[in-house]
Amino acid sequence: MELRVLGCSGGIGGQRRTTSFLLGEQVLIDAGSGVGDLSLAELSRIRHIFLTHSHLDHILSIPLLLDSVFDQLEQPITIHAQAHTLRALREHVFNWVIWPDFTALPSADLPVVVLQEMAPGEEVRVGDCSLGMIPVNHIVPTVAYVVKYPDGIFVFSGDTTTNDTLWEGLNALPRLDHLIIESAFSNAERRMSEISKHYCPQLLAEDLRKLTHQPHVYLTHAKPGEEEMIFNECRQLIGDRPLSHLTGGEVLAL
Repeated sequence: MELRVLGCSGGIGGQRRTTSFLLGEQVLIDAGSGVGDLSLAELSRIRHIFLTHSHLDHILSIPLLLDSVFDQLEQPITIHAQAHTLRALREHVFNWVIWPDFTALPSADLPVVVLQEMAPGEEVRVGDCSLGMIPVNHIVPTVAYVVKYPDGIFVFSGDTTTNDTLWEGLNALPRLDHLIIESAFSNAERRMSEISKHYCPQLLAEDLRKLTHQPHVYLTHAKPGEEEMIFNECRQLIGDRPLSHLTGGEVLAL
């Protein structure tokens, strides 16, 4: 099993792509602009999309993905998300104004996409993996995903800032091998982090002290142009943990 980093930036420009991870061949965790780098054959194999929240940088490839492969699908793609996120898709994307309603195309009985509500405490099994939610602290209802696979567990935080629910949920796990977590702004922009409910290195370092596991920590969602600064500030404050900065294109062997 592999986790392919399609996108992990806080914006675009050059080779930067927004958040999306491909788990195996059939599962996307978020669907930002990085999905567009997949081939048509790879797109046609996707069967599940698990969304952390409704913000554009995490959902923007969904409409074009569906439009590109709808005639190649033998069964619908299922989007798993909280009720708030699914409602945002229905009202603001699949509304015939921004995009056709693929939940009713080519017919309501045989749609291209199915919206499946999911809540913290539930797990969805896909092949050898199971995915579950932990609520986190962001501007809109947002979750982290706990992914259990045959040889371990990894967690993707989604967008978040200072909270206890994430860390309590992580500490309750029997193990934690990889933690993919955001640090969107530098310490100089701590106030912006607090307003927009993102981590900066200082806030992340404070919260990491709550974690009892010792996973490899991967940083994501950095503001374009400040990636190196943010990583260096994290490195200085989080010196006791293995730490990497994802840039996109990496493949993590699970």
